[in-house]
Amino acid sequence: MASILIKAATIVNENKQFNGDILIKDGFIERIDTSIDARADTEINAEGLHLLPGCIDDQVHFREPGLTHKAKIFSESRAAVAGGITSFMEMPNTVPNTLTQELLADKYAIANKSSLANYSFFMGASNDNLKEVLRTDARNVCGIKVFMGSSTGNMLVDNRTTLENIFINSPMLIATHCEDEATIKHNLNHYKMTLGEENIPISLHPVIRSAEACYLSSSLAVELAKKHGTRLHILHISTEKETHLFDNSIPLADKKITAEACIHHLWFSDADYETKGNLIKWNPAVKTAADREGILKAVLDGRIDVIATDHAPHTIEEKAQPYMQAPSGGPLVQHALTAMLEFYHQGKITLEQITEKMAHNVATCFRIDKRGFLREGYWADMVLVDLNKPWQVEKDNILYQCGWSPFEGSTFKSSVVSTIVSGNLVWDDGHFVNHHLSGQRMAFNQQA
Repeated sequence: MASILIKAATIVNENKQFNGDILIKDGFIERIDTSIDARADTEINAEGLHLLPGCIDDQVHFREPGLTHKAKIFSESRAAVAGGITSFMEMPNTVPNTLTQELLADKYAIANKSSLANYSFFMGASNDNLKEVLRTDARNVCGIKVFMGSSTGNMLVDNRTTLENIFINSPMLIATHCEDEATIKHNLNHYKMTLGEENIPISLHPVIRSAEACYLSSSLAVELAKKHGTRLHILHISTEKETHLFDNSIPLADKKITAEACIHHLWFSDADYETKGNLIKWNPAVKTAADREGILKAVLDGRIDVIATDHAPHTIEEKAQPYMQAPSGGPLVQHALTAMLEFYHQGKITLEQITEKMAHNVATCFRIDKRGFLREGYWADMVLVDLNKPWQVEKDNILYQCGWSPFEGSTFKSSVVSTIVSGNLVWDDGHFVNHHLSGQRMAFNQQA
């Protein structure tokens, strides 16, 4: 494996910035210092650039197996790396759903042959696979995914006894999609009766999949976790009200209940449905500007611990269908970091906080082994960014297999210059420079 010496970078790591060099050998960070005089196979002049730990995305849908007309692990991991995401955790609502250890192993085998980024896959829970869930090895699987509300690729767990048993017995972190199914069905039936199914507009998506539906389900998950002492991670918080379910009075490493915010809930609001339509149709729904601001506030004050994407591509033809037929989800991994850097330019968040929420805290929350920080002895996952290199999102620079982005037409002030994955320089100056697979299976210390 080639050695790499990064010179004169502004290093952003563990709540501080400093100028320095980093030497990478055999996939790991060998040395961090103000100046390193050493020979390396590759030397990168990073003067004027900022070096951050590679982002770790704890929620993506890369669609393989079974939905490869939308995306593949290869295509989406390429887009992720180009966007500064060096590791991802992928969800079980592929086809077939990842509900057995054998199907889980199949996904790891695919990633081993095709992923440019480091990877892990959630084991899926259903109403009748508890025995399989309990066979999951906490050392090399990121967590158990429970859909407490139906979404794309329905894996709804709506049996209270089953939920209790999962929360009681889970050997590891449980990640939940929280929306109350009964509330959603009630709201949807109301608009079907009053407007007719074919006349329901996209603007009613956050009314149907309402704030109350989210809160009812999230509060139930928190109640179960507190009752049974479970490690719970609630995904894609979409309402200001939900943010008050979480604590910022103790260190993250000591928390048993944690939460995630997603790029789209931080960026868009219900006012954007008029121009973006189904392109910003997600579950949970993008809601009000007040919800958006409340989520950002909770990110900044530590009630919400991590920022992720919920990257979930569909073809543009699927998205062009009427509201009721169009699937929920959209592609985000290539643009997530640059979107957050736009908030930095706007004075809404610091570089240290971006690094904390998109790298450090994900590693801490999931107890990932030797990733998420720029530390000697850790895997060399890192991203160089130029804060003063604007670019516009256009069709010809979108790397998602689906070929579209909700950010198309947007101009970002910052660019990802280089991305190093497990010690390999993979993305550099707008090009993939290492076509050998660089992604490694992540390991975890979940029993600690």
